[in-house]
Amino acid sequence: MAEKFDNLEEHLEKFIENIRQLGIIVSDFQPSSQAGLNQKLNFMISGLQDIEKCRQQLHEINVPLEVFEYIDQGRNPQLYTKECLERALARNEQVKGKIDTMTKFKSLLISELSKVFPEEMSKYKAIHGEDAPS
Repeated sequence: MAEKFDNLEEHLEKFIENIRQLGIIVSDFQPSSQAGLNQKLNFMISGLQDIEKCRQQLHEINVPLEVFEYIDQGRNPQLYTKECLERALARNEQVKGKIDTMTKFKSLLISELSKVFPEEMSKYKAIHGEDAPS
């Protein structure tokens, strides 16, 4: 998979350099540089075709739109992964806390209900396989 990315990166670098050179030619255009301009335009077209071929090899790759927002803001896109992991960890801790709280509540509820309704709770425990509240 890495060689596909390396190949795309190489084609993009060549394309960018070709565009830079094309900009130089256009900014100081002389009629005598028409042949060079045509050649650079043809290189640009073939470069776009090469990039399209690379794109077809990488069609199964999905990049979250937030990554592009990070790039547009001048931030490192690897921060997106770090922040996603941090958010997932924080959310995991919240959910674990809720589960622990609900488990304690269930235990306390069964205990209190057993005091008030001992017969019904013994039937409940028999049905649900709970010998004693934990």
